[in-house]
Amino acid sequence: MMRITAQYFNINRVLLLAVGLWPYQQSKVDRFRFIFFLSILTTAILFQFTSFFNSKCSADFVMKILSSSLFFTTFVIKYIFFAINAGSIKHLLAQLQHVYDQLKDECENAIVEKYNCSAKRFTIVITSLFICSIFALIVAQLWSNIIAVVLSRNVSQARRLPIITEYFVDQEKYFFLILLHLNAAFYIGMTVVVAIGTMLITYLVHTCGLFKISSYRIEHAMRAVMLQNISAKNDALMLEEIKCAVDIHRQAMKLSKTLVSQFEAMLFCLIAAGVVSLSLNLFQIFQMASNRNNIDEILFPSVLVFISILYMFCANYVGQNVTDHNSHVFVTVYNVQWYMAPLYVQKLMLFLLQRNGQDFTLGVGGLFIGSLECFATLVKASVSYFTVIYSTQ
Repeated sequence: MMRITAQYFNINRVLLLAVGLWPYQQSKVDRFRFIFFLSILTTAILFQFTSFFNSKCSADFVMKILSSSLFFTTFVIKYIFFAINAGSIKHLLAQLQHVYDQLKDECENAIVEKYNCSAKRFTIVITSLFICSIFALIVAQLWSNIIAVVLSRNVSQARRLPIITEYFVDQEKYFFLILLHLNAAFYIGMTVVVAIGTMLITYLVHTCGLFKISSYRIEHAMRAVMLQNISAKNDALMLEEIKCAVDIHRQAMKLSKTLVSQFEAMLFCLIAAGVVSLSLNLFQIFQMASNRNNIDEILFPSVLVFISILYMFCANYVGQNVTDHNSHVFVTVYNVQWYMAPLYVQKLMLFLLQRNGQDFTLGVGGLFIGSLECFATLVKASVSYFTVIYSTQ
């Protein structure tokens, strides 16, 4: 099992180790890291809700608290659910390893390497965006102090936290400690999102590679028919390769479905919290834009909106990619000259055609299907909720 994790999931392993979630290494240090990080995340949410004790609970105040607290809640949801399902991840990786161990054709191994490169590129791009955003946020938070030093202005700047909190201490005195806690929670949470998200996406990209191998096996099996080189020996080889194509196609569907089913509750909670958080943060942006006195506070909700939309797009894009690869198997079966094969081979081909008669999709709770159409629906729903909230003000 260490071979597949070292060869195909090495970057994901480093990211998951950073937050204590790598399923193959759960030492006392990793458990302590998990508990420590989870404590930082939960206290960051708690100290946002404690603001209700010392402030008037107006509608605007409640929406401002929920816009940030719900976003931080998605960090905790992903963190806890992935930790609970760590054993399932090990089992799914073992199944993927079993499928790869059965590959003998060099072309099939080349397909695996191609999709592995795609998964690694995706992981590197997402991780790079995350690192760049960290530096951008740090510079943005300190921009007023930097300008004051450059221009040598001896003017005291009003210090504001990016979100509303209540720590029951002197906020001015302990400003940098509070800011450190909030930043630590945000960066830990984003590391959790990147580590878990890229791990799940990498796995689904590899299942797309299995669909591609199924298409390749079908084309390779029917090559003898297209060359009119039909014999008893070729018929037996053709039948065996078609059986292998059907089997790996079944494995690809099973692995992708199992992965989504293990995290169905997590994905459903993330969708609900993400849509509400996106709507509220859109409202905060437009409210701050209309109030020019608070224009410098627009950065943080803008970052939350960007992250929410990017995450929704990546998740639905991968779901759409799985559906498209399954459809490609159907197109391959339809285009090859299967009607020229022996009758028992035709029956297997018809079985594949019948199975692919309906789109293979990755659904969540029977309500959401991973697709670009679903992404557009979620964004549209968020904008609609924002419009309703904004119109009532």
